[in-house]
Amino acid sequence: MHQWTEASERLERFRLLDTQRLPSPCFVVDEVAIEENLRILARVQEASGAKVLLALKAFSMWSLAPLVSKYLSGTCASGVHEARLGRECFGGEVHTYSAAYSEPDLREALKLSDHVVFNSPAQWKRFRSLCASFPKLKFGLRVNPEHSEGAVALYDPCAPNSRLGTPRAAIRPGDLDGLSGLHFHTLCEQDLPPLQRTLEVFEEKFGDLLKGMQWVNFGGGHHVTRPGYQVEELIRVLRNFAQQHRVQVYIEPGEAIAYHSGVLVAEVLDVMENGMPIAILDTSATCHMPDVLEMPYRAPIVDADEPGALPHTYRLGGQSCLAGDVIGDYSFAKPLAVGQRLVFEDMAYYSMVKTTTFNGVRLPSIAIWNSASGALRVVRDFGYEDFKGRLS
Repeated sequence: MHQWTEASERLERFRLLDTQRLPSPCFVVDEVAIEENLRILARVQEASGAKVLLALKAFSMWSLAPLVSKYLSGTCASGVHEARLGRECFGGEVHTYSAAYSEPDLREALKLSDHVVFNSPAQWKRFRSLCASFPKLKFGLRVNPEHSEGAVALYDPCAPNSRLGTPRAAIRPGDLDGLSGLHFHTLCEQDLPPLQRTLEVFEEKFGDLLKGMQWVNFGGGHHVTRPGYQVEELIRVLRNFAQQHRVQVYIEPGEAIAYHSGVLVAEVLDVMENGMPIAILDTSATCHMPDVLEMPYRAPIVDADEPGALPHTYRLGGQSCLAGDVIGDYSFAKPLAVGQRLVFEDMAYYSMVKTTTFNGVRLPSIAIWNSASGALRVVRDFGYEDFKGRLS
């Protein structure tokens, strides 16, 4: 779920990072950059009256939970485990949504959450009596505006025949009885105009259902902390919607919290020839940055360029046995050498949460860096037990 712009000043700071102080591979997150993002989001909260939640599906680094909780209103979860992480580590409100709940999972989610959002009226009706045992909780329905704004079908929740959210035509009289809010989500790393277009469609299709509702959640994908984002206009849009419909508005960005705040450091293990120079790294596209293959997208590397732009072009490959475990072709000013460290930019969100141990490839360590003071600490290393613990 990455859309790349020119490297910001924050990413430029990583040129000051001494990668030899780190294990490899390693995710490194700059806590200074995280706080800069959080301050922007906190200002949106204060000025608009909306509440901002961290989407744990994008960034679940609980080592930084104390910092996040200073600025945001809570977290949103896509299931029981994320809800528990939000409750145990981050505090504030916990909002839980799932495309469908099993009864055991829902019972656990009800104990952990402040808001629980259902994907369909059928699920709400099935579990309404169970939810009645939790009178302090607020319940809502995710609706599907059937209005696509995303450029990549894989990440478009409003694609035709989507399983995410209930379209207006599928809502019958009485379906919303007992619910206090609506949730929608259409964006993926986008600025304000796509949200404004979505709101027009949402109000046209679902405006009649807002009477008596207490809250509306605008979902995630808001790239609020990206340079050039229309922050002042967002504040106005959030405030006006809340006042017009007399509801509490929520937004739940994920990537905006960690935008341009982290990198993945990897090491060259070998250089070989097969029609072109190939460098094998101690990282992996399929294990450590799967969006490279799924989206796909091209992961920027510090001091690297497009193939042929610089004198030495290499195909960068991962350690796994997957033939397609290829990160991409890049050019460098000087030949790559075994032991050399490469720095992949903007890897704090989505990449970190989607890692796997396929082939037994070791998960990257996780480190927190302070770009202002230079302080660096490795907060997690992974090994064999982490691989074995996922199997039986």
